[in-house]
Amino acid sequence: MLSSLTIRDFVIVTRAELGFSAGFSVLTGETGAGKSILIDALSLVLGGRGDPQTVRPGAKQAEVSAEFTLDQTHALWHWLGENAFDADPGMCLLRRIVDAGGRSRAFINGHPATVAQLREIGEMLVDIHGQHAHQSLLRPQSQRDLLDAYGGARDLAAQVARAHRTWAELAARQAAARRSEQALQTEREQLTWKVHELERLEFDADGWQELIAEHGRLTHAASLIESASECLEALSDSERSATSLVNSATARLSRACHHDPSLRAVLEVLEPAQIQLQEVTTALERYRSRLEVDPQRLAEVDRRMQAVHDTCRKYRLTTATLAEALASAQARHAELESDLDLSRLEGELRAAEFAYLEIAAQLTQQRTTAAENLGRQVTAALQDLALSGGSFCVALESLEAPTAYGMERVEFRIATHAGLEAGPLGKVASGGELSRVSLAIQSALSQVAQAPTLIFDEVDAGIGGRVAEIVGQMLRRLGDRHQVMCVTHLPQVAACAGHHWRVTKLERSGKAASQVDLLDGERRVQELARMLGGVKVTRATLDHAAEMLRNASRRR
Repeated sequence: MLSSLTIRDFVIVTRAELGFSAGFSVLTGETGAGKSILIDALSLVLGGRGDPQTVRPGAKQAEVSAEFTLDQTHALWHWLGENAFDADPGMCLLRRIVDAGGRSRAFINGHPATVAQLREIGEMLVDIHGQHAHQSLLRPQSQRDLLDAYGGARDLAAQVARAHRTWAELAARQAAARRSEQALQTEREQLTWKVHELERLEFDADGWQELIAEHGRLTHAASLIESASECLEALSDSERSATSLVNSATARLSRACHHDPSLRAVLEVLEPAQIQLQEVTTALERYRSRLEVDPQRLAEVDRRMQAVHDTCRKYRLTTATLAEALASAQARHAELESDLDLSRLEGELRAAEFAYLEIAAQLTQQRTTAAENLGRQVTAALQDLALSGGSFCVALESLEAPTAYGMERVEFRIATHAGLEAGPLGKVASGGELSRVSLAIQSALSQVAQAPTLIFDEVDAGIGGRVAEIVGQMLRRLGDRHQVMCVTHLPQVAACAGHHWRVTKLERSGKAASQVDLLDGERRVQELARMLGGVKVTRATLDHAAEMLRNASRRR
């Protein structure tokens, strides 16, 4: 659950440090005091949009930190470990900073993170129901998404969308192949010749470099043989060769050392030269023996090199890109072979269609079961929300053509009185009724929610009196299973909470600022009285507020 929220320089909040508990908590205050700003701050640290407007005027940056305590069996612990965001057992700390220029930084357990990672964590930790959530109920996509969330069919719906995309892509390939069959045949024939020619060339980059070196040797073979022979003549073959002179000098020095040992140092320098001259002579003899003037081999190498250059000019390539061009041509040729195999494409298309229909049928079955359960649960909740005799149902209408979201259209329908036929929610329900239906649906969804913390931002708008008290009890019961927080203007709802926060708008140094206080005892009675009585709070209003608290406490 959310254990603490720290806010600095966010909109009109200078600094706030809030500690939260399990159960049902409410936030109240005058209109414009900043109640929803706290929810906005939490949304920011959970990966919501950050822009310069979130920074309090005159401040350099806005900063929001949220600390959560969790059971270590929660799926989040596995996610944190996989993404190297390990933390102390039972704790997860999120932090978001937005500067006055709009630049944003995010941290998870003190480690730099992306906003997308914050958002992913946020979906596992908190479920926020906005104050205008009931308006989204009128959109078919929202109704479908709510039903899938309630029935645990989100993953199945995603699989249906992927299967439909695969099916559609294959259908498009088949249609394109049929339309362009002649053009594709021509392209395939051209590629067949190109691939054949490049493969026949058997070009290898390393072998090409060796061929260039061999061509150089063959071209200058006579000159190289002459150079090697002249060197050997000077080193060893003539009477006055370097080898014979060095050998003679070595022998003389060796004899002279018997008479003057100091010449030993000179001899030690000369002897390695004698050895090196012998090694050079041997290497040159071996090199000369391999050289030969071979016009036939030179012609072969010339033809090979000419073939490579001709091919490069023909296809506007270089020797450096020949291998890549061959691989690309082979891949495109294989793709054309596949696309022009219409019978194979037809088989793949049928298989994709079957796979889609199979998984879409599973989604239909799961939606059918969820629709029955959701209709029954919401109808039961409406009886307590001043819609006695009303009923709610989820209609599933089969579509003529399969779609990415399944084979049926989802429509929420309601009958506001007994005996009336259920009609589309947007056409039948008034604004107040729509708000109550939204709350009933969100209550049903919350019972299957995986997130441990649920936040309701003024979803009780448009109701009052006994219905408001029932809403408060409904939220309190949710608080037995989840941590529930609600921004409300209804004293009946606030009285049902286990914890009560008040947001007050102040003026400091000519600037507006919000202050948040945890209320208990008399201060909570006074806040409920303000919500009941408006500007003037009488003794009777205070007594009424105290009685509301006592009655709510007895119902717990």
